[in-house]
Amino acid sequence: MSNLFDLSGKVALVTGGSRGLGRAIAIGLADHGADVIIVSRNLGNCEAVAREVEAKGRKALALSGHMGRWEEIEAVVDRAYAHFGRIDILVNNAGMSPAAPSSVETSEKLLDAVLALNFKGPFRMSALVGTRMTGMGGGCIINIGSIGAVRPTPEIIPYAGAKAALNAMTIAHAQEFAPTVRVNAVLPGSFRTDVAQHWPADKEASTPAILKRFGEPEEIVTTILYLASDHSRFTTGTLIRVDGGRP
Repeated sequence: MSNLFDLSGKVALVTGGSRGLGRAIAIGLADHGADVIIVSRNLGNCEAVAREVEAKGRKALALSGHMGRWEEIEAVVDRAYAHFGRIDILVNNAGMSPAAPSSVETSEKLLDAVLALNFKGPFRMSALVGTRMTGMGGGCIINIGSIGAVRPTPEIIPYAGAKAALNAMTIAHAQEFAPTVRVNAVLPGSFRTDVAQHWPADKEASTPAILKRFGEPEEIVTTILYLASDHSRFTTGTLIRVDGGRP
């Protein structure tokens, strides 16, 4: 079973890869043979994850960059290709999900920040990497969306809207970069990451998920491995919910 999702010889780039779901994804890819580029704003945290990847016998590169700013995205892509020569797997995971008490109290600054990190950044990253992938024979792009995109609530309208745009981008990029590059999205529900530590203590008890609990970070990894591997070579333009069964 350890060879089911063999990624040996592949190079993966994971944005927001220094903690939470991003870290779990980066480690999971390394466990199955991929070399990993870890990107986030905190270089020290990226370096810590890079050391974990290297301890597994894989190569790693830690890069600092704000994934909502195009000039920093372009610099990250250039450095990644200069170091490894290619990217086979791109995971657009960086994001932010601040809640707001009401629409009228949501500032333009907050709205712009949420859209920049959750949609504009992945759009530019995918445009740059997807174009290079097509020129180098193929690859796969995995966008980390949110169940909020299809189950929005008033307190997360900017976030839900940005993730809904990410869904649309996934389907459109699957067409644009076909047939050699596959593009899919994973829509997580609530996961027990470091972010969850700041949620109300009773939040998990009242979850609408039919499995009646939060997910563990590693429980998203198998979906990522499926999409990153050749086992999903006929899967593209797809949105996969990993949410514990949200009605």
